[in-house]
Amino acid sequence: MIIEINIPKPGESISEVEIANWLVEDGAYVEKNQEIAVVESEKATLDIIAAESGTIKILILAGNTAAVGAVACTIDTEATGTKSTSTKEPAKISYSSPIIEKVTDQKQADVLNNIKITPVAKTMMEQNNLSVDDILSGLKRISKSDIEAVIANKTAVTETKSSVNISRETEKKKLTQLRKKLSERLVAVKNETAMLTTFNEIDMLAIIELRKKHQISFQAKHGVKLGFMSFFTKAVSNALAQYPNVNAIIDGEDLIYYHYTDISIAVQTDKGLMAPVLRNAETMSLAEIEKNIANLAEKARTNKITIDELSGGTFTITNGGVFGSLLSTPILNPPQSAILGMHNINDRPIAINGKVEIRPMMYIALSYDHRVIDGKDSVGFLIKVKEQLEHPTLLMSDCNCTDEKLLGL
Repeated sequence: MIIEINIPKPGESISEVEIANWLVEDGAYVEKNQEIAVVESEKATLDIIAAESGTIKILILAGNTAAVGAVACTIDTEATGTKSTSTKEPAKISYSSPIIEKVTDQKQADVLNNIKITPVAKTMMEQNNLSVDDILSGLKRISKSDIEAVIANKTAVTETKSSVNISRETEKKKLTQLRKKLSERLVAVKNETAMLTTFNEIDMLAIIELRKKHQISFQAKHGVKLGFMSFFTKAVSNALAQYPNVNAIIDGEDLIYYHYTDISIAVQTDKGLMAPVLRNAETMSLAEIEKNIANLAEKARTNKITIDELSGGTFTITNGGVFGSLLSTPILNPPQSAILGMHNINDRPIAINGKVEIRPMMYIALSYDHRVIDGKDSVGFLIKVKEQLEHPTLLMSDCNCTDEKLLGL
């Protein structure tokens, strides 16, 4: 029986996708529930799964676009077989091969081991009980054409190696649906918002020492490492409650204020930048934030993220510091009105109580839509985030909060 495998629907508003890659070859035997292809839309990447076992016939080639619901391939369920493990290169015989087991001289055996034999020739030699030595002896003599062939081959290899350092080759790749949509959104942000950026800096010493002191016990209890992102997420969530304009969006002629904080965490993947959403971050402990971020990031990097998990954030945090960025102006994630940019931590001299000290400092940047957020609110929000991160116990409303209570130990 021939069954059809259709293009899955990534989301309600998506009608077309691109076949990013086929994971199997045309005519291969596939197993039921095997991942056979990857499709990419403007919002997410999904896998095509084999509904039954059988031989596959690919109908839409990789790199082509197709309508949602179109038949990507068919599977002949009456065909039988196993996954192909064949290789295109000629087999290289080993010293234990019966073809050369007559050879007793080790030096000669080492030479023969470097000779490649096609599968057909190997079969003929085994059927006629011939060794490599027999074949070479049967050639009787080396001709001029044999020498010329070897010289030509050696020259070609040398020329190829020497040209690597001066290559001027180019490669052209088609924009993916995800990259095209991202490009459109970025241009729209610059054209349709009044985006400004304000900056501050954070002394990260308190958080660094807290992590160093409690990392082992935190990981033992919660099963996840204590990173920087949980502190920033908690600080942002608290600051948004005090500066509601930063947690608002424009909807036509109205302003929508969110009384909860759904934080989008920017994650770099092979397919581009994605921002899965941490919902109701204001209700989470540091351990819960770390666990949820780790789970969402893993799903994004392995193409398991869903449209719902990428939608609906009210504020975004992006960390260019993991790539070594010292300072940047992050671009808004529409329709949100603000985004916080984290950066690299560097030891710098700063004034502490009238004295110069070397401290681990991080620049932070808040890009915001000036149509929604005034300068006073943007600066105040950033200062509130700075205060909490330089004094981590302020992340909790409890005035008598300890490090252990903050970390749930």
